[in-house]
Amino acid sequence: MSKQKIAILGGGVSAMTSAFYLTQQQNWQEKYDITVYQQGWRLGGKGASGRNAALGHRIEEHGLHVWFGAYVNSFKTIEAVYDQLARDPNEPLATWQEAFKPHSFVVLQEYVNDEWDTWSIDFPEIPGNPAEGSLDFHFWEVVQFVYVWLKKFIDDLEDKGKQLNKSSKVAVAEDDDEGLLTHFYEQIKDKTDDIRDDFAEFKDDLDDSLEHISDHIRLSSLQLGQFLQKRVDDKDLSNTKHHSALAFLLRKMKKWLVDEFDDLLEEQDEIRRVYICVDLGLAILTGLLDDKVYDKGFGVLNQYDFRQWLLKSGANDKFSVHSAPVRGFYDLVFGYEDGNFEKPNVEAGVACLAMLRIMLCYRGGVMWKMQAGMGDTIFSPIYQLLSQQGVKFEFFHQVTDLVPGKDLLQQDCIETIQMVQQVTLKNENQTYQPLVDVKSLDCWPSEPLLAQITPEQAALITEHEINLEAFWTTWPEVYQAAFNQPLPVKSLQRGVDFDQIIFGISVGGLPHVAKQLLEMDDKLKLTSEKVQTVATQAFQLWLDLPLEGLGWTDIPDSGQEPILSGFSEPFDTWASMDQLICRETWTPELEPKNVAYFCSALPMAHYPPQSESGFAKSCTLTVKDNAMFKLKHQMFELWPLVAGEGEFEWQHLIDPQNCIGEARFDSQYWRANVDPSERYVLSVKGSSEFRLATDETIFTNLYLTGDWIKTGVNAGCVEAAVMAGMATSRAISGYPVQISGEHGFDPD
Repeated sequence: MSKQKIAILGGGVSAMTSAFYLTQQQNWQEKYDITVYQQGWRLGGKGASGRNAALGHRIEEHGLHVWFGAYVNSFKTIEAVYDQLARDPNEPLATWQEAFKPHSFVVLQEYVNDEWDTWSIDFPEIPGNPAEGSLDFHFWEVVQFVYVWLKKFIDDLEDKGKQLNKSSKVAVAEDDDEGLLTHFYEQIKDKTDDIRDDFAEFKDDLDDSLEHISDHIRLSSLQLGQFLQKRVDDKDLSNTKHHSALAFLLRKMKKWLVDEFDDLLEEQDEIRRVYICVDLGLAILTGLLDDKVYDKGFGVLNQYDFRQWLLKSGANDKFSVHSAPVRGFYDLVFGYEDGNFEKPNVEAGVACLAMLRIMLCYRGGVMWKMQAGMGDTIFSPIYQLLSQQGVKFEFFHQVTDLVPGKDLLQQDCIETIQMVQQVTLKNENQTYQPLVDVKSLDCWPSEPLLAQITPEQAALITEHEINLEAFWTTWPEVYQAAFNQPLPVKSLQRGVDFDQIIFGISVGGLPHVAKQLLEMDDKLKLTSEKVQTVATQAFQLWLDLPLEGLGWTDIPDSGQEPILSGFSEPFDTWASMDQLICRETWTPELEPKNVAYFCSALPMAHYPPQSESGFAKSCTLTVKDNAMFKLKHQMFELWPLVAGEGEFEWQHLIDPQNCIGEARFDSQYWRANVDPSERYVLSVKGSSEFRLATDETIFTNLYLTGDWIKTGVNAGCVEAAVMAGMATSRAISGYPVQISGEHGFDPD
């Protein structure tokens, strides 16, 4: 049997995950011949990073990249990559545990009474390896998970309320709830030996005309825990009284919350924050019951925007629905149509499931920080491993068109892949070697290694500042003018150059490289139209002052630096990333004391034709203006020692040219992610139903992969991308058999 030739188009997370799992079976080389075709000089897609050799080999990213401790499939994959690569223990980042460190300190910004307040959250570290966790849980397990967090906040709120003479009683007024309360009592009476005295009080209350569920909210929550434990043990979803009894108790807790604390929310910061946590927990549980998620799955919620669903489920509009945790989630997923911050839009099912998993399924830290650039920690190891195993890489190959045809059974397939070969290598008999050594760590450079490209082309790239990764570029015109001919074109033919295609280009690229496919496949066309993307913006600063010297004073006992979100626009998210300084090569007099990353959505409603080559540069200038506005007019809220109202102390920016004033900003790094393959994939309400599975097009040899296809996440993130890549490998090879969390939106 001849080998299947597999062409992988693109080198992002999903594409590389597909390649990794295809090579995990014994003797895979006897089955597959795999070639990756990548535009430009590096792998990574939206997760690519580069090293700037002219500026201390500093790390330059597309934006802020952190992993959540609930990324089960991602950690499982990267652990396997590092284990198989088996680096020398003396090398930097020899293991995945050295490449990732748990992070627990998260900061949200609240805008209350026309002022920004800092809400710091130091999450507890939970023992365990994220790779050994699970994203699969039963409905009653979800409810119990939420209850565990809810009970903590209710206890805390009751303690704070006592200090203000607030009542702990949970009133029961409606006679028609008698049956539900009786059912609740019958369900838990055999689980109360350890709280017999307190439970006797509860039973007396029941017998006493149902005046109270119990005398205390804390006891009510304890009894609720007993009820939920029984549900988790028996997994019973069929008894509607269980759902009704739970909803009844949630209503009573909500009434206690409103009656006792609504009047304190404007002025009492601590009470307001605990109130928000309790209110959101009650609303989520209420919404899960009201929308019968136990019967219909989380997917039923995707008809609503998340905030719309929270409001429908009873959350306080002013303080909870528009709270810092909710706003921070929208910022996390760049959840704004066209980057318009007045148009927040995230599917409720996607958001609810993601938040539950982030909070309830993490191991180690709630987040994990990479200890070098994402390119260095993720894409260098996987490139090296795959290369060693026999996967081939063709850099500088830009896909321009997929041409359909018919196979021997007259089924639709991809007949031809059209590509532009962007450059000619100096030695055409050798493959491009993409990595550079930075302090004994193999890294991707921020520019192509021109010494490997023919001198004439290298000189043109330098002279015209050509970006070979860009969608809007003058390179075809420059090349034509210099050599009196167009860039060379490659046509890969089915049955000769490839048998199967893994399409690892993002959904934003479909209209540009798959026009004919969209005309033939109605479902693929709908995916292209309904699964939206958004431009993003990012900038990085290297400063000569430590974090405390900037005026940031909120340092937890762990000493961790903040990852902050929910702040003012533009650039609602900031992270202090000092762990990266040791990976760079600054001279002693220039070595930074702090590195700051900023990112947010970029308002952009229209993208011009590819012929308008100046578009990307104009967007980059916009990002620069936004960044400088941020520093001059908003950063005094966070960095009061270097910023004031309308001013910033520019001398603290590291600048080898030692420019004066605002000109020092020119030595920093900023970018606009507007290219079709760089834009962030959104989960606007109602869009999940238009996502396709990896093998769901009409084309028999085409496999889609990326965080834009149907997974158990359906959101733009590393975990969704990894799950997509695993599903693509399974569709081709049957491996891996299981993917944690892949049925997250389905009924139990």
